[in-house]
Amino acid sequence: MISGTLRARLLLRQSRSLKDKRQVVRSILDRLRNSFNVSASEVDTHDDVKVLTLGFAIVGTEHGAVKGALQAIAEALRAHPVAEYLDSEMEVGR
Repeated sequence: MISGTLRARLLLRQSRSLKDKRQVVRSILDRLRNSFNVSASEVDTHDDVKVLTLGFAIVGTEHGAVKGALQAIAEALRAHPVAEYLDSEMEVGR
């Protein structure tokens, strides 16, 4: 069994309140959970209206498949029209 995690930080330039941020968070998490069948949550920077930190976890049987899914999630985050991708950390292992 191979597990992988991805922690990504995004910038929400147009967010003015936590309510604005929550709408973006909910949209991103719902879309990526359904598209990639991963566990996903906001994991840090809860009170910052401009910065969003998301965590993703996936389990699979092949190292390449797990890594590929996490890379695809990172690419989907880079292409998001509202949130600007800042950086990410990925770990894949047993």
